[in-house]
Amino acid sequence: MTDALDPADMREQYRTKELAAADLAPDPIQQFGAWFKETAASPAIHEPNAMIVSTASPDGRPSSRTVLLKHYDDAGFVFFTNYGSRKGTELAANPYVSLLFPWHPLARQVIVTGRAARTGRDETAAYFRTRPHGSQLGAWASAQSSVIASRQELLDRYEELAARHPAGEQVPVPPEWGGFRVVPDTVEFWQGHENRLHDRLRYVREDEGWHVERLAP
Repeated sequence: MTDALDPADMREQYRTKELAAADLAPDPIQQFGAWFKETAASPAIHEPNAMIVSTASPDGRPSSRTVLLKHYDDAGFVFFTNYGSRKGTELAANPYVSLLFPWHPLARQVIVTGRAARTGRDETAAYFRTRPHGSQLGAWASAQSSVIASRQELLDRYEELAARHPAGEQVPVPPEWGGFRVVPDTVEFWQGHENRLHDRLRYVREDEGWHVERLAP
């Protein structure tokens, strides 16, 4: 494999300004909002709301996948999925979860740890109504994470649903589809620097507030 790329030779020096605790917002949601706004304004970032969701089975076997953040506020971070998917079943058995926002072109990451709980059906339905018609049908067509025989099976199911619910007609919310709200226990803001001397500032929930600690890179 003489032509294979060697990842050990791949290096990049991050050159950014210092991230100081004094510069942070009083709570992590405000700080996330500030960074998210900057990220969304950057043409270098594709889908700034993309995040890696990591869950674990009851026996500790982890799994990760990329999903889209759809809402955030003081109560937490919300995404939607099929409750019968791997992440859905793992969260039902083990609610502890990690979220990672990998904003690499800005040499930034945000890492959230906390507990996930299902959103209410009213909140789920309200979001489902904002989805494009095709995405609504897709939520019905895909039994997410289940084994299927072929892509054609999936397409046939979609076409069957499209005939049953033509464009302009309201599509009911699938009973097994809904939201999770991740209530954070910690939120880490990572800023890359040269020589791998990165800034890592982590908010930790403490009673009714937060305290910030600096982590070695």
